[in-house]
Amino acid sequence: MNYWIEGFRFAFQPTNLLIILIGTLGGIIVGALPGITSSMGIILLIPFIYYLKPETALLMLAGMYAGSMFGGSISAIILGIPGTPSAAATVIDGYPLGQQGKAGKAINTAVIASFAGGILSGFCLIFLSPLLANVALKFSPIDYFSLAIFGLTIIASVSGRNLVKGLIAGLFGILVSLVGIENIRGTERFTFGIPNLSSGFELLSILIGVFAITEILIELERKERKMQFIKPISENFLTLDELKSILIPILVGTIIGVFIGIIPGTGGTIATFLAYNELKRWSKNKEKFGKGALEGVAVCESANNAVTGGALIPMLALGIPGDVVTAVILGALILIGVRPGPLLFSGRPDLVYTFFVGWFVIQFFMLGLGFLSGAIAPYILKVSRKILMPIVFILCIIGAFTIRNNLYDIGVALVFGLIGYFMRKHDFPLSPLILGVILGPIAEVNLNRALILSKNDWSIIVKSPISLMFVILSIFSIVFSIISTRREGRE
Repeated sequence: MNYWIEGFRFAFQPTNLLIILIGTLGGIIVGALPGITSSMGIILLIPFIYYLKPETALLMLAGMYAGSMFGGSISAIILGIPGTPSAAATVIDGYPLGQQGKAGKAINTAVIASFAGGILSGFCLIFLSPLLANVALKFSPIDYFSLAIFGLTIIASVSGRNLVKGLIAGLFGILVSLVGIENIRGTERFTFGIPNLSSGFELLSILIGVFAITEILIELERKERKMQFIKPISENFLTLDELKSILIPILVGTIIGVFIGIIPGTGGTIATFLAYNELKRWSKNKEKFGKGALEGVAVCESANNAVTGGALIPMLALGIPGDVVTAVILGALILIGVRPGPLLFSGRPDLVYTFFVGWFVIQFFMLGLGFLSGAIAPYILKVSRKILMPIVFILCIIGAFTIRNNLYDIGVALVFGLIGYFMRKHDFPLSPLILGVILGPIAEVNLNRALILSKNDWSIIVKSPISLMFVILSIFSIVFSIISTRREGRE
């Protein structure tokens, strides 16, 4: 109890509250800018945390992390461009809401869902850290492979009635992920003697191209600009019925987000697409999804921010980062003399409990700043497209360049912008392409590892209980999607 009191006392010091506010606000801005990732924002903070107490530094980094995960939804809703990779699923329903003049309501839905996901994952962080971290450690390579295959079955769901085109897009995404040096044997594939292709394609470059550059090309083609309208601020707030409608999506997103977050090497993108797919699968109003459903935004954003708490569980309890961002946070903490792991809870309980209290403070700051952005951000749509699109294009080019500080990634973004434009013109869904790029390498690498460990015994797929569970879920998902597609076709 004394540690909790000390945690409250330290977290609520005016200086620390200001630091948390700066970190959270900076995270929202970083997340909203296309191409500027959460990990990049944390790297920018490293020079400053040397001058802070470890507790304060940890709270600032956590504020940047949580804020950036929500911030990605702002540009996804306003411009149809995910600010972060994990906001790609939010585009599916968020952008149509923005085009209907409901951008403010969509952003408010996103911040409420993000707040709920962050709060609920915080309780998991406090009470279930050791238990959930041990569950994550039980995952073997074959389990990761089966999880990736289960994720790929989402393609059928996000493709809608264009199932064949969705499968083609997904397979193309997997093909794109194979370009470069193979991770197990070190052999080059599909490089055609071009040195730059040996490093493959960065996911962020692909996202910028497929969503941002494609949208810019579509806008340039329109002879008459579609008139954007903004509803009064009073209409941005959710009604009681709308709040009730997003409760189940928030719960579904949080559960999936925490579970995926604790599994090292996964991340928010997989969690958001999985959560979106499962909610759509069981929803009574499937026809609303993809056309501007608040439930779709809520499930994605609750999963998105639940991943943050989930990913911090193995990092704090075991010293094992759950995703790329927590890996950067881990490195930053080690630089200032804090080493996460089992000994952290017994050696530095003051730091741990200060972080627990600060985590909830961060969520409330994010809630307030999110409502403020929901009132201000929609007015971006009032800006003339002749002014807005060049600004977005410049930000995209800068974002692509800063990934690895070379022109190659800009070229990748432009090429995939043309590919995305072709796909949009011929009614190919874009989400399956992104799923293939993300899940293809996870499936391939872990299958190779599993076969090496089992001496090419393919039966390991069903011998592992966790893998078998995901195989059964994959079969069920495919059958369910085929039945649903045929039923929609008959209707």
